[in-house]
Amino acid sequence: MFNTIDEVRSALSKQQYIPSQEITTAMFLADKLGKPLLAEGPAGVGKTELAKVWAAATGRELIRLQCYEGLDESKALYEWEYSKQLLYTQLLRDKLGDLLSTSGSLREAADRLAAEDDVFFSERFLLRRPLLRAITSEQPTVLLIDEIDRADAEFEAFLLEVLSDFQVSVPELGTLKAVHRPTVILTSNNTRELSEALKRRCLYVYVDYPDQDAELRIVKLKVPELSGKLAEQAVAFVQQLRMLDLKKHPSVSETIDWAKALVQLNARALDRQTLESTLSVLLKYESDLQRARRATAQSDEPSPSRRRNNPPRLDDYENYR
Repeated sequence: MFNTIDEVRSALSKQQYIPSQEITTAMFLADKLGKPLLAEGPAGVGKTELAKVWAAATGRELIRLQCYEGLDESKALYEWEYSKQLLYTQLLRDKLGDLLSTSGSLREAADRLAAEDDVFFSERFLLRRPLLRAITSEQPTVLLIDEIDRADAEFEAFLLEVLSDFQVSVPELGTLKAVHRPTVILTSNNTRELSEALKRRCLYVYVDYPDQDAELRIVKLKVPELSGKLAEQAVAFVQQLRMLDLKKHPSVSETIDWAKALVQLNARALDRQTLESTLSVLLKYESDLQRARRATAQSDEPSPSRRRNNPPRLDDYENYR
């Protein structure tokens, strides 16, 4: 679909996603080579969003499998609706009686019943979960396997089989093969080490926090109503927060939420009162809030001229460790 890396970058940019050179190249190669892409990195840096914008850019349906501890094949692949099958059998009991009543022998009755297998063993009783939906879709899809590191190692091994052949054996129906191989994007927050076998199967890209210039571009794109100077101040402050020893550093999505909050509050600058009242939009642990507050409290109140010309920087304050 895309012939050059520049075309990929342009397509993602049109979906309001600002990709790095590494991300752009990885997506281009994943598309050309038909291989899954494993995007690893901190939470909230745009890994899931990458799958969403790729689906939008290519005009494909996004099918999402959210991973969690205890996820098994039936929840990811399919379930056979035995209760529905039994209900059909009960409702068609009279029809079955009429069909078999004129049989001359037991063998003939069995043959007649076997000829109706398609009625009782058909896809109408198959409840497709995300993996099977992606495999059997009549149109190309984007399959997002989100937070694979949350799933158990056993599920990871099962997933390897599916990604190898893109076909599934259903005892009641036989083997179902992919009509179109989906574009597969796996994300991981790196909460546990993934197997080497899975990593070999995939192309790999590490999605880190953006640098200050890239994050500023993101904020201006996502929250255009925020003034340019305040956007610069907000991004610089977040960048400095990430230098502190925090339990959870603010993500890009939280930077965007904070920028939207500043717009709603009609903030004109990042004065101490604004910081104090909105810091919890960025930091979600009390220990992190206290550490950031102690850090900012170490400085003297910036002069009006300094507030106008420079964004607040935590480098001005004692760096608590």
